[in-house]
Amino acid sequence: MAKSIGLYISFLSYVWPKKATQLAYRFFSEPREGRLHPDDLPEILKKANRETLAVNYEYFEVYHWSGTKEPLLLIHGWESNSSRWEPLLPYLQQNGNAIIALDGPAHGLSSGKEFSVPKFASFVNKVVEQYQPKTIIGHSIGGATCLYFHHRYQPKNIVKMVLLGAPSDLEILIDNYAKILGLNSKAVQLLEKYFVQKFKMNFSEFSGKTFASSIELEGFISHDKFDDVVLFEEAVKISSAWKKAVFVETNGLGHSMHDHDLYLKIQRFLLTS
Repeated sequence: MAKSIGLYISFLSYVWPKKATQLAYRFFSEPREGRLHPDDLPEILKKANRETLAVNYEYFEVYHWSGTKEPLLLIHGWESNSSRWEPLLPYLQQNGNAIIALDGPAHGLSSGKEFSVPKFASFVNKVVEQYQPKTIIGHSIGGATCLYFHHRYQPKNIVKMVLLGAPSDLEILIDNYAKILGLNSKAVQLLEKYFVQKFKMNFSEFSGKTFASSIELEGFISHDKFDDVVLFEEAVKISSAWKKAVFVETNGLGHSMHDHDLYLKIQRFLLTS
C-alpha cells in the first residue's frame, strides 16, 4: 500500500505538482494512532485535572497532577498522548513536583488532523507562559519539539530539559519517509519547497543538533542503543552540540525508554541544583 501511494504521488509530481505536494505532506503529517475519546480515557488521565487551551483557533488538552513544588511539563511523541507518561509519574511525584502534560496536535483529545513540530511548540509555549514550569521532558518527536521550542521562543524560566529517544535531523525523517513510500526526487523537492513556505526553514536547517548548540541550560539526554524507531546516532549528534547535557546510553529499552533505573537517574537529575 505504501509503495502504491508513493508511486501515485511520484506520478503526480510531474502532471499535478500541487496535488502531489498536498498528498506528500498529508501522509507525512497525519498520525494514524494516538487519539483518545473523552468517554474512554486511560485511568491515569481520569485522575488528572483537565483543561482545554487554544492557540490560533486550535484547541488542545492539558492535564494536571498536583504537587507542592514548581510544575514539570511533559511532552509526548508521535502517535501517542499524555497517558504515555504513566510509568514516569510516580518518580516525579516523589520529588513533590506538580506535573503538567499536554496532548499534541491531532493527538489525544486535541483538535486537528495535522501534526507539526512548530505547531506543537506553539502549544508548549502557551502552557509555559501560563504555568511557568522550570523543567520540560520530551519523548521522541516531543523531545525534538522541546529543542525547537527553546530555539524559537527562548523561554527565560526553563532551567532543565530532559530528552528521551529524540530525533535530531528532519532530513533523516524525510529520507526514511521517502524510502518507505518510494518517492522520486521531484516529489521530495516539492515537499521541501512546501516546508520552506510553511515553516520558513528547509530540511537541513531543522536540526536538533543545531538547536541544541545554543542551549545554555542543563540537559539530560538518554537514548537506547537498539532503538529501532529513532537511530541512536541522532542522540549522539544532539549530545555533541549541547555543552551542559549529560548523555545516558541504555541497552534493551527500545524506543519507549520505560525503565526503573533510568527514571531514578532522571529523578536525581531533577533534584540537583
